[in-house]
Order: sequence, then C-alpha cells, then structure tokens
Amino acid sequence: MSPASASADFSEAPTEATYTRSRRRPGEAKPDQSADQPSKSRRPTRSLKGRALGYLSRREYSRAELARKLKPYVEENDSLDTVLDLLEAENWLSDSRFAESLVHRRASRLGTSRILGELKQHALNPVLVEEATAQLRETELARAHAVWSKKFGQLPGTPAERAKQARFLASRGFSGATIGKILKGVEELWEGD
Repeated sequence: MSPASASADFSEAPTEATYTRSRRRPGEAKPDQSADQPSKSRRPTRSLKGRALGYLSRREYSRAELARKLKPYVEENDSLDTVLDLLEAENWLSDSRFAESLVHRRASRLGTSRILGELKQHALNPVLVEEATAQLRETELARAHAVWSKKFGQLPGTPAERAKQARFLASRGFSGATIGKILKGVEELWEGD
C-alpha cells in the first residue's frame, strides 16, 4: 500500500456514531409526555406492608419507629396498626430483636446511660429496657476501658488532662464510678484478676 493511497483511505473514513445516554439523536427534541401519565415515576406505588418490609430488610426497627416512618404513606383504606400487628405476628417486627441490635451496635462505643436513653426514646417495653441495662452494666468497665485506651492510652498527668478524659468518657455515657476507676489506673484492676 502506497503512502498516497493510505492518506486517501483516511480522508474517506465513515462518520462515527455519536453515543448519548438517551435514545434520542443529538439535537432531537424530547418527546411530549402524555397528559394521563405522571411525570415523576412510572413505577406502581408500593403497599404499606411492602414498604415496611423494605425498611425491615435493611435493619431492625422498633414498632414506634416503624410506625413513624410509615405514617406519611398511610392511605384512607389502610390501617397502620393492622399492618404492624401482622408484621409482629409473622415475626418480621420484634422489639426484643431491635433492642438486641441496638445494644450490639452501640455497646462498643457508648456507655450504659446513653444506650438506655436511646432505648427509652424508641418506646420499648420497660422489661426489655431493664434486661438490656443489666447486661450493659456487667460489661461497662471493660467497654469504658476499651474506649478510653483507644482515645488516650495513658493516664492523665495534669488535672486538666484528667478533666478532659473524664468529660470524654462522660459524654459517651459512662457512669462516674466507672470513669473514676479508669482514671485511677484500671491496669492494676486487670492485673489482679
């Protein structure tokens, strides 16, 4: 192939196709929406139970929290309490599972009083809250020590450092007695066991 014929081949190259995100060609106007179709979404609306199952498939919810999330979607022929009762009967919704999940998620970072406040905020059965509280109090010293050692790692040298570490642990929800044990040198307590 000669250089002159090669340049002739390039000059006669076919035009390339232009790719766009839509099926319209560049410069083509958008088709008009018909008046009977909604402009936002063409998907059918989900039922209240379907929406609830969508929420529950992602994480555990308390009954009160799920009712609050579903309230905007209740239509006149739906009954929110009926749907929630059905979900509880089918064991999709469980306040005890929610309490266990919340304790599991928060226990490694927060103290008993913060977790207890969060459980009460979700309007759980007081018996469930008491069980979770008893479980958390047993492990509070170990959890506080883990949080403290990750953040600071050494005992405070000055009163200002001591106050800073105490404020940090208190803001996480640990009790004053636990904070006192940590800042007095909990290593001595661990070595004694």
